[in-house]
This record gives sequence, C-alpha cells and structure tokens, in this order.
Amino acid sequence: MSQIKRILVTGGAGFLGSHICERLVNDGHDVICLDNFFTSQKSNVLHLIGKPNFELIRHDVTHPLWLEVDEIYNMACPAAPGHYQYNPIKTMKTSVMGAINVLGMAKRCNAKVLQASTSEVYGDPDVHPQPESYRGNVNPIGTRACYDEGKRAAETLFFDYHRMNNVNIRVVRIFNTYGPRMHPFDGRVVSNFIRQALAGEDITIFGDGSQTRSFCYRDDLVEAIIRMMNGSDDFVGPVNIGNQGEFTIKELAEQVIELTGSKSKIVYRDLPSDDPKQRQPDITLAKKHLGWEPKVPLAEGLKKTIEWFSSIDVSEYRAPTPNY
Repeated sequence: MSQIKRILVTGGAGFLGSHICERLVNDGHDVICLDNFFTSQKSNVLHLIGKPNFELIRHDVTHPLWLEVDEIYNMACPAAPGHYQYNPIKTMKTSVMGAINVLGMAKRCNAKVLQASTSEVYGDPDVHPQPESYRGNVNPIGTRACYDEGKRAAETLFFDYHRMNNVNIRVVRIFNTYGPRMHPFDGRVVSNFIRQALAGEDITIFGDGSQTRSFCYRDDLVEAIIRMMNGSDDFVGPVNIGNQGEFTIKELAEQVIELTGSKSKIVYRDLPSDDPKQRQPDITLAKKHLGWEPKVPLAEGLKKTIEWFSSIDVSEYRAPTPNY
C-alpha cells in the first residue's frame, strides 16, 4: 500500500478541484479541500463531506494560511473569461498572492506543490500547435490579461521558489477541459452549448465559428495531473495537458445539437477582444515523461457531460457574476 499523505487542494470545490479531491480521497489520502466558493459549488464535494479523510475549509487563497501538509494542488482561480474579467484585480491577486501563499507553505513544510497553469499563457498563438518552449503572444494590457499574465506570473514565482529555495514544484498547463460538474453558468462553450441545447434555446457562437479549440475530458486530465504530481523530481514542467483533437467552435455546436436531439438554431455574435483563433497542445512532453495521452473521444465525453447536465436542476445553480 502506498504511503498516506496529507494533501491540500486549493480551489478544491471547483470543477477540476473536486475531481482531484475525489480521486485522492478514494486513494486513501487525508485531503483538505480549501475554497472561497466564488465560482464553485459546495454540491461538488457534498458526497465527500463526512468521510473521515476529507475536510472542507472556506478560505480565500489570497490570504495566508498555515497548515501542515505533504502535497499541495494549487487549483484556485476563476477560469472562465466572464468570471475572471468580473473582478480582474482579484483574479490577478488570486494567481499571484495565491502562488506566494502556497509556495511559502510548501517551503515551510517541505511539501511538493503543483501549479494549475493554463494554455492562456500562450495568448493568441502564432505557433501551432503550441509546445512548452513557445513563449506566447499575450496582450499585457488587454481584458484577458488579468488571467493570462496572472498565470504567467505564478509560473515565474514557482520557478523562482524552485531555484532559490529548492521547493519541489510541478507546473501543468491545462488546455480546454470539460465534463460533469462544469458550472452551468461558467460561460464556456461546452457548458453554454449544452445548457442552451437542452433548453431548446438558440446556440450562441461568438465570431464566425471557425476558431478552433481542443477539448479534453476531465478523467483524462485528472489522470495526467496525478501522474505529474507523483512523477520524477527530474521533470517539474511546465507540461501541456490537453487533447490534440482540434475542432472548430461551429463543429462543437453541431455535435451538441446532434447528441441532444435539440431543435436549437445557431446564432452568431461579435467575437470578444483577444480571443485566441487557434488552440491546440503539443503533448510530446506529456507522452514522454508521464506516459500519458487522452483516451476519451469528444463524442463520448460530450455524451457523459450531456447526461450529467440532464440530471441536474440548473435553477439550483447561481451564476457567480452578472456576465452570464
């Protein structure tokens, strides 16, 4: 049996954080889930409350915290554009102060710490697909910069703590991910399209729908994150985690309409500023160092996500910001 560890998951009640908590609890570890419940739902971890190896703390990661842990998964930050743009200063603080706080704890406890970074560090890329060596094309004063530059700054802090203080770090760059427990009002294309299709509403595409994304199912992504945390200390990242299958937004909308059997029509709106035209990961490093690549095809993942959306009462979910 593997050694039982004390593990902190910040943003642990969020979409990905809750699945990481669930996986770690099932593996027998002592898990502390920390969340301020801005864009997350307590219902995401309700099934874990009461288990002897799970603890839930309401706390904002921008404020210092003192815990004794062996590992930290730093998943805390609003990740949907409408949510992170609602309070851009707070978004930047979450990335920067949050990183400083978890890195300080990791240094004190001699804990291993993983940063959930993002494909948004590449901005609107002029290299396709994006390898980890690509430094990005980010507008530092645009409306998305609070998230893009916040995550870039967090990566800087992680590597400086690693170089200066020998903190044992891991950095993963997460590309578009979807699956059950996505917030119905997170404003992302998968949740938007499924919610609109199930309600028989028009499906809204921003731009002409030719922009591309690569969609990774949540089970594949969680597996990669766990492998990265448990992998060799010789490979700290950054490493791209995502699905290399590339689809246009229009193709995604058409798949959702077909899989839901909806009579929804597609309508087009203006494209927001600094919205990337292409997004596809180069996962060569993940294959080499983690022995990982995604297994769930888009159609199969969408079916499971649609089933989950069909099982919930959307009215019980509060839109975190007025943007959606």
